[in-house]
Amino acid sequence: MNDIQYIPVDPVQRFMIDVFKALGTPPGEAEICADVLIASDLRGIESHGIARLKYYYDRIQAGVQSVETEIEVVNETETTAVLDGHDGMGQVIAYRAMRLAMEKARQYGTGAVAVRNGTHFGIAGYYPLMAAEEGMIGLCVTNARPAQAPTFGTEPMLGTNPIAFAAPSDMGFPFCLDAATSISQRGKIEVAARAGKPVPEGVIIDPQGQSLTDPEQILAGLGRATAAFLPLGGAGEELAGYKGYGLATVVEILSASLCGGAFMKDLLGFAPDGSRRPYMLGHFFLAIDIEHFIPLETSQRVTGSIMRSLQASRKAPGQDRIYVAGEKEHEMVEIVRQAGIPVNANLRRELQAMRDELGMEGYEAYF
Repeated sequence: MNDIQYIPVDPVQRFMIDVFKALGTPPGEAEICADVLIASDLRGIESHGIARLKYYYDRIQAGVQSVETEIEVVNETETTAVLDGHDGMGQVIAYRAMRLAMEKARQYGTGAVAVRNGTHFGIAGYYPLMAAEEGMIGLCVTNARPAQAPTFGTEPMLGTNPIAFAAPSDMGFPFCLDAATSISQRGKIEVAARAGKPVPEGVIIDPQGQSLTDPEQILAGLGRATAAFLPLGGAGEELAGYKGYGLATVVEILSASLCGGAFMKDLLGFAPDGSRRPYMLGHFFLAIDIEHFIPLETSQRVTGSIMRSLQASRKAPGQDRIYVAGEKEHEMVEIVRQAGIPVNANLRRELQAMRDELGMEGYEAYF
């Protein structure tokens, strides 16, 4: 029903660049946007790669996201900055914000940048990995439109609010944690809907607190606030769902309180009169230059030792391997480069529709 076609990485990335350019994004910025999306596909995160292209396409066409990114510096010190993204391309806003944080960290040891009026920027892990690749520790958080219920509640109040952290190691790849503070997130539901697969119970609830498993029903319910993700740990306190709820709130505070930005229900993308408007997301980026604390080689060795110790610890019955954060994604990059990016029939139809609407040629062999 959803036959998979594996498409080489290069034409997929080229297609995304050409789509962004056709929509009016300046060439260099189109390349940044596509690079963030292709990084997701390469790391095996199908929900935020080319499968998300139409997400941006629709928002740009609807006029709630600008293809020309104008970043305003609202406030700046030696180690901090507040930026206003003016609803431009999220990947460009986030890339420049993290780059600024890294520049400050290189000079002063740490750099922190808060952003208001941002837009969806792809996988959060891309940005701390920028820091890790240059011998720094990186942290990135962002709020999102309400989709997660608080503990003991059923109303979506908080976004899926990811936390992403990366640190260089001597393992050949950095430690990289990139995780929503909810059990799952919208992109995975979209993947399930395209594949025609149910969502496990205990992930999403209705207003009565009952589990929802039909992805189409869930997506419709998220739009009407009649479906809500549960926080990490699940419902109630028995399995510590309050921890996921608390972490999501931490992200909301960091994403809004340092930049004077919007939060929770102001991020729904609708004005009081019901008309569509930008999502006005907030982000926070932190870079730490390790050399200001300790020699980079020493830090990498310690981080690597922590990772190796975890990998070598006692395994559960039937398990032959323990992974650390970022390891599976690191290994997936080479697999995807060789096999190609999986695209099912439903996604192909979306890509073909964009191709035809924009009058793009040369991609008929792929989409």
